[in-house]
Amino acid sequence: MSVAAQAPPAADERISKPGLLDRLVVRPEIGSLLGAVLVFLFFSIVTEQFLSTGGVATWLDDASTLGIMAVAVSLLMIGGEFDLSAGVMTASTALVTAILSTQLGWNVWLALVVSLLFALGVGALNGWLVMRTGLPSFIVTLGSFLALQGLNLGITRLVTGTVQVSGMRTTDGYASAGFLFASTFSFGGTSFYISIVWWILFTVVASTILVRTRFGNWIFAVGGSALSSRAVGVPVMRTKIFLFMTTAFAAWLVGSINILRFTSVQANQGIGLEFQFIIAAVIGGCLLTGGFGSAVGAAIGALIFGMARQGIVYANWNSDWFQLFLGVMLLSAVLVNNALRRRAERVRR
Repeated sequence: MSVAAQAPPAADERISKPGLLDRLVVRPEIGSLLGAVLVFLFFSIVTEQFLSTGGVATWLDDASTLGIMAVAVSLLMIGGEFDLSAGVMTASTALVTAILSTQLGWNVWLALVVSLLFALGVGALNGWLVMRTGLPSFIVTLGSFLALQGLNLGITRLVTGTVQVSGMRTTDGYASAGFLFASTFSFGGTSFYISIVWWILFTVVASTILVRTRFGNWIFAVGGSALSSRAVGVPVMRTKIFLFMTTAFAAWLVGSINILRFTSVQANQGIGLEFQFIIAAVIGGCLLTGGFGSAVGAAIGALIFGMARQGIVYANWNSDWFQLFLGVMLLSAVLVNNALRRRAERVRR
């Protein structure tokens, strides 16, 4: 007599495939994506200009330079650090480029290379000081913020007699550099700034590095626990210094876009923007404690900024409401991010 067929054993829940909801909540950017959809729908309803091609070009441009910085800051925050000098660094690099080009007669391309080296040097110094001294990056980069602010004002006033440098349009090499960093392209009969392309490209590269490379794993590891990472062979110092240099590079890119687009720069420019970069990264899914976040989410956080800022203008509301919006979005993002992280940790167990 044949052996009776036995019922198949129950699947081990530890190796069962997670459901769609569980797969979504482990993505840090899901909260910011939902927020972006809500903001988009809201301003699409309350104002007609928002969905026009000109309106889209405006709020994408508004978000682009903020997005470049927010993506870089998100990588640093995932690595467990902050950079309060990021905002003023955008002005510092623009001033270096402008002073060398307009006051010393250098070719714009050579001035851009020098300003890039300056930015990377400051970023490396910030990272080295954080790692060698053990001081919080908040304190170290606050010192860099004050130092750069003083240098910007002091050197600009010493060289030009004012707090502004202008005249970039007549410098040697401006046309070709401006084409790369500050030109426009036409889409649907509307002009869009090339900074939008830089924003998308920077986001793609940062996201690819973060989720598909060994260095991306190192970033998450050092942000989660530097001591544990070092114990398993992760080069903690090198990783964190590189992250500070990445933030400095992004500041150079934004500073270059600004100086070549507007052809002038104020010495006190960029002050306060560092908080917007951090807020955009937090809205995008980054935790203030490190080890969790998304480059794509930070880009979406910047997009929310751009849509809200321009949407308020199109709706003819007082711009003061934008500060209320930022406060509400920041608190909401922190609560959502913490909830998503806790659920993601349960899903991964």
